[in-house]
Amino acid sequence: MLPADASGGASVIHAQVAVCANLGEVYPVTFGEWQQLGPEAAAREVLRRVEALLPLSQRRSAIAALRSLEALEAAFDASPKSGPLHGIPYLLKDLFDVRGMPTLGGSSFLAEVRPVPPDDSRIVRDLSAAGAVLAGKTHLFEFAWGLTGENAHYGDCENPRFPGRTSGGSSSGSAVAVAAGIVPFAVGTDTGGSIRVPAAFCGVFGYRGVPGEARITDAVPLAPRFDTAGWFTRTAGDMRTAMAALVGLTSSDRAPRGCYLEMPGVDRDVALACRSAALAFTELADEPARASLQEAFSPAAEVFGVLAGIETWKLHRKWADKYRARYGPLVQARLDRARAISPAQVAAVEPSQATALRAWGDYFKSRDFLVMPAAPCAALGTQELSPANRLRMLGLTAPASLAGLPALTIPVLLPSGLSAGLQVVFSRPDSPVVGWVLQACGHSSA
Repeated sequence: MLPADASGGASVIHAQVAVCANLGEVYPVTFGEWQQLGPEAAAREVLRRVEALLPLSQRRSAIAALRSLEALEAAFDASPKSGPLHGIPYLLKDLFDVRGMPTLGGSSFLAEVRPVPPDDSRIVRDLSAAGAVLAGKTHLFEFAWGLTGENAHYGDCENPRFPGRTSGGSSSGSAVAVAAGIVPFAVGTDTGGSIRVPAAFCGVFGYRGVPGEARITDAVPLAPRFDTAGWFTRTAGDMRTAMAALVGLTSSDRAPRGCYLEMPGVDRDVALACRSAALAFTELADEPARASLQEAFSPAAEVFGVLAGIETWKLHRKWADKYRARYGPLVQARLDRARAISPAQVAAVEPSQATALRAWGDYFKSRDFLVMPAAPCAALGTQELSPANRLRMLGLTAPASLAGLPALTIPVLLPSGLSAGLQVVFSRPDSPVVGWVLQACGHSSA
């Protein structure tokens, strides 16, 4: 239930989210509306929306593959009616396998060095069992190694509401598909912020799971120690339904306790909007908590870069030289930096990771969730996709990544019409925080 002093503030979030969710709306949008369609109508609607809602250039950079009308209709028809996600179409980030379909991973050569998958990934099987219908696959930042939605091979993935600005990444195509209204649900991954950042930039809800879950271990890896699976929805109600079906919602006899942590380096308009939205359902961190958490989190971007970089190099060193010309320039540069990471550098940052882990552990002894901005700025323009801005993003997302913690991203509308986001970090995927926060956004369980 809502805390007694937050009901008015929750309506503010409801209004903000409703604006984000209804921009560019074309029927049907929500899970429930899709479930009212028969198999043929639903199949035709998915394909119609791809063409109607994305210009050709954006379509090419966001959509990796689509099922045919006949295959879609058969899939809708076969969707188990008892499943909680019966008849819900979704798109899948192209790091996950679909039987008989090459997995590209945003790369120009992965399909050549990896066999065509003989089986579906675990998350595809789970979604099928729940009744969801796979409509196709989405493009991503090459090998998921970036937050800015760029891809030298398939095109940079633009924000569907603001052409010329990025969607964020690496789960670029999945966020775009949901934000544009093509499908109400899409699967992504988040290693260092690749669900949280595009959710904020595109004005949608996002969920990041935890490393080591079965739903991520059979995906094409980036840095297995930090990789997580997750998904996007346009509404809090749909996110609640997805969470109930795929994770399980729990409740508590008390309202969860948390606070909002203001972080340095956030643009003024984003800082003001995020603070206002967060204080609608929680309180501002007191001075001791603010000081200790900011100090523990301040080196997180650098620490994450080293620890994730060394893991990614272990995976790519077998390809790095042979296929160097087949990597895009951004990933080439990151491979070169990762190759140069020394054992001494790893040893030097490990104490900082331990400090961050202790800070999270101490915090969760008395609190249930921590709210922070999900991104330091609104969706960036092409000329703003710089290493400095990437570090600013990682400064906000890396603290939870280093600790392997799950998070919800809630969209926040800015006065400019662009969007930001709040990341609500909690200790375990089935925390009562999930249902409580989604209710606090002003939506029912439906």
